[in-house]
Amino acid sequence: MVIPMGIEEILEGLSYNEKRLLLALNGRGGAASPADLIADGAFSLEVEVMGAASWLESKGLAKLSESSEKFYVLADQTAVDGLPERIAVNLISEAGGAMDMDALAQGMTGGMDKVAVGWLKRKGLADIVKDGDRKNLVLTDKGKAVLNEIMPDEDLIRRMASGPVPESEADPKVVKDLKGRQGMIAEKVVTSRSVALTDLGREAASSGIELKPQITDITDRIIQSGEWRDAEFRKYDIQTFAPSVYAAKKHMLSRLTAQVARIFTEMGFTEMSSEYVQPSFWNMDVLYTPQDHPARDLQDTFYLEHPASIHIDDEEMVETVRNIHENGGDTGSTGWGGHWSREKAEAAILRTHSTVSSIKFIAEHPDAPQKAFSISRIFRKESIDSTHLPEFTQIEGIIIDENANFDMLISLIREFYSRMGFDQIRIRPAYFPYTEPSLELEVFFNGKWMELGGAGIFRPEVVAPFGVKYPVLAWGFGFERLAMLKWDIKDIRDLYISDMDTLRTNTVL
Repeated sequence: MVIPMGIEEILEGLSYNEKRLLLALNGRGGAASPADLIADGAFSLEVEVMGAASWLESKGLAKLSESSEKFYVLADQTAVDGLPERIAVNLISEAGGAMDMDALAQGMTGGMDKVAVGWLKRKGLADIVKDGDRKNLVLTDKGKAVLNEIMPDEDLIRRMASGPVPESEADPKVVKDLKGRQGMIAEKVVTSRSVALTDLGREAASSGIELKPQITDITDRIIQSGEWRDAEFRKYDIQTFAPSVYAAKKHMLSRLTAQVARIFTEMGFTEMSSEYVQPSFWNMDVLYTPQDHPARDLQDTFYLEHPASIHIDDEEMVETVRNIHENGGDTGSTGWGGHWSREKAEAAILRTHSTVSSIKFIAEHPDAPQKAFSISRIFRKESIDSTHLPEFTQIEGIIIDENANFDMLISLIREFYSRMGFDQIRIRPAYFPYTEPSLELEVFFNGKWMELGGAGIFRPEVVAPFGVKYPVLAWGFGFERLAMLKWDIKDIRDLYISDMDTLRTNTVL
């Protein structure tokens, strides 16, 4: 038999299971269900059949068909013993057609009398008639009639007790009523699948296919044993559709955290940290932020109720900070003036910046030289939008060095962002209560300048309480904004929504 070139090419690319399925279907007249093929012994698993069938369909050799039918099954077998209203109708009938509701409650335990009364009224099987202080249930004509007949819902229950009932054979209204009885019936969807050969598939199946073991991977055992001589090597069609394969990788924020930490550690920095909950003293007062500063307002800062305050044990430190705020202390500054409140300083808050970590590190390591960084979560009462979140991350760092100056700070900033892949950096003057001079930095990205953080040299009022004798360089960079620039993300919320497609397709570098 001469086989057309098209068929020959298709046959060469068939897998072992595809050939098995072609022959099995041909032996069954060209069509069969997976269950039929498994019963014949041609396959052992439905997944094998469906996998091979999908590939045959993509090559035009077979056609898959699938149909689904809904069935109703009885989930609560106790319903076979009788619905509550049926039991109630029988009890009322035995009592002469009328029955006191209290007597019904004694005859139906577990509170089922209340369920029965509801359905008796709903179905019009009984009326509630008052007799002085008593309430009687009196059967209606409809209630008397059902004594000798089966109600539609009872009929469906009996049928379901014998097996699943197709949706097409069940009254929708009855089904709706039974679904209203929690846990009584359930739905079961049965899917039927079948595979049929196309004309091209029949031609391929009749072309003399031979089933031989196929080699897909070359191993030393296959070569050394000589097995390769009699085996068939699987041929691949590089134009055939194949699902995308994505390499496993960490979340982009995890990768960025590791990259930032690596850059700073390579530059000789050590990592520092602090607790989320802080007294305002360490978050603001020690950093020479005036107590009437807008950042302390409720609309900017999260204040805690439990605990509402955190006591500061270091009385000498408290007095030093008080004097610096009120009159400058020994720093040569005039201070902010007014009255400094210890109560405000001890208010418990969620830290609003990671500079808390810096100042606490300085308090423990006041001597030069020191270099430290942190990548820390901070909290502010921000409205959520495409560029703001109420909790976000900050890259913080300090340098204490006798030769530290503004030029060193700018050089370090340029070096860090250069290593992060941003070559165009712009520095402009800024104001922060705790640094002087202060700066804000911007990087050029996608045709515009983007602000990424602030930096400066700590004022004497900040470092004087700890006996620091040399300049302290400090900075705080935006972490999420850096990630947005790096991966061209337009909405900051996308960084924290674990969308699988986004995670799979984002670049590694």
